[in-house]
Amino acid sequence: QVQLVESGGGLVQAGGSLRLSCAASGIIFSITTMGWYRQAPGKQRELVATITSSSSAAYGDSVKGRFTSSRDNAKNTVYLQMNSQGPEDTAVYYCKATVLPRYGVSTNYWGQGTQVAVSS
Repeated sequence: QVQLVESGGGLVQAGGSLRLSCAASGIIFSITTMGWYRQAPGKQRELVATITSSSSAAYGDSVKGRFTSSRDNAKNTVYLQMNSQGPEDTAVYYCKATVLPRYGVSTNYWGQGTQVAVSS
């Protein structure tokens, strides 16, 4: 089994910054794509960022230019640096990892989520 543990959420004022971390542990041969998604109350979960094992990142339109994702493959950890935050960034942020076992097919795992609240 694989566990994803997110950290770094909290309350920040508009214009401020937060950095989220997500560490994967368990039976891992390799991790292909890691990513961040968020879900605000009453809204569908949306893509924030994805990043490949070679650190090629893609972002949702609403965060481009403000958020940056990075990863440390040696630590099986992905990060999300969030700058110039606004109230619209308030949501529960979830980490996702696509994990390859030594043998078999890949599986998607999700973290439990971390709350980010931005006050105006």
